[in-house]
Amino acid sequence: MRDAWDIVKLARHPKRPTAHDLINQVFDSFIELHGDRSFKDDESIIGGIATLNGQPITVIAEEKGVDTNDKIKRNFGMPHPEGYRKAMRLMLQAEKFNRPIFTIIDTPGAYPGLGAEERGQAQAIAYNLYKMMGLKTPIIVLVLSEGGSGGALAIGVGDHVMMFENSIYAILSPEGFASILYKDSNLANEAANLMKLTANDLLSFGVIDEIITEGDGLHEHKATGYENLKKALAKALNKTKKVSTSTLLDKRYQKYRKMGVFLEGEQHEPTI
Repeated sequence: MRDAWDIVKLARHPKRPTAHDLINQVFDSFIELHGDRSFKDDESIIGGIATLNGQPITVIAEEKGVDTNDKIKRNFGMPHPEGYRKAMRLMLQAEKFNRPIFTIIDTPGAYPGLGAEERGQAQAIAYNLYKMMGLKTPIIVLVLSEGGSGGALAIGVGDHVMMFENSIYAILSPEGFASILYKDSNLANEAANLMKLTANDLLSFGVIDEIITEGDGLHEHKATGYENLKKALAKALNKTKKVSTSTLLDKRYQKYRKMGVFLEGEQHEPTI
């Protein structure tokens, strides 16, 4: 079994496919929609309407980019608040037309720049968390490679959460964790093993619901990984489609309430 740092390196492998490639390979068709109707189109968030086995589905993904120019255009997968507002606009559209939502997480974190803060980065993330809890349509979430902090959580509230086996999901990067804990970012490999950021760790904690196998790495076995994802996604959509809206929302609330209590170290409901 690989240790956590090996998985971090695979999650960041330069040849690992991004969300754009996944969408083109997994879905039958995809129409991209743009803009937050307020400021501009954030290209670190891809969103639109796809079909899977003939079923319409809203797809929202964080895109890191492929080559240097594309990475710059996509801001290395670090969304601005307008990206999260675009994501929510498309989620509300999906709810209106009773389409399920599939989100793809792949970000080191939300963009921390001055402009993003001035335009309400924290508020945009918080608003998405609040609204996703009550969306009256199924939400399936996938961690493709790297899920970092609030940048991931802003599109990460779901009824069924999956991770590729060589992806990571954590409160911050191992380098950031090591800088805080050890005062030395060069000890990121040691920090990674403490953070419990692998798919196996998070499945055991109940943070995610399923691991998608990918062999020696998605960059080596892309077709196998995509086929496994396609089957898992179809199964999850079929399962959530059979659940009533009220039951779906109640289960979603209980899922994240339980997770919050676990993360707080609580073993009981807090006294109000």
